[in-house]
Amino acid sequence: MTAYAGDITPTEAWEKLTSDANAKLIDVRTQAEWVYVGIPDLAPLDKKPLLVSWQVFPTMTKNEAFAQQLQSQGVQPGDTLLFLCRSGVRSKAAAELMTGLGYTSSYNILDGFEGGLDDTRHRGTAGGWKVAGLPWAQG
Repeated sequence: MTAYAGDITPTEAWEKLTSDANAKLIDVRTQAEWVYVGIPDLAPLDKKPLLVSWQVFPTMTKNEAFAQQLQSQGVQPGDTLLFLCRSGVRSKAAAELMTGLGYTSSYNILDGFEGGLDDTRHRGTAGGWKVAGLPWAQG
């Protein structure tokens, strides 16, 4: 396992996106999640999230072209990469992969977009980008 730059909260990620011109938010969820659950809205920062799936829906096999797809969207080794998934598991794996490839400022966003399950087994109420009150849009 390759170490990565660290875990940060959604609010800390927003602060990095605000203060670092080279910071990029990379949403590694599936297209179905982007469409039906929503995506972070970075328009207030004049940025857009990069949408590159870590796993391929519906089989959920690893996207073997993940790094190449990021590179084709202009990601550079000196950029600050902020990885986001549903709850922080896939994004951690993506941060580890990219760190191993020389992208040493790769971060995992804790609790992801929707956070973990609450006491009633629902997401989107106990943590994550949405609960932090950060901008997002329905896909």
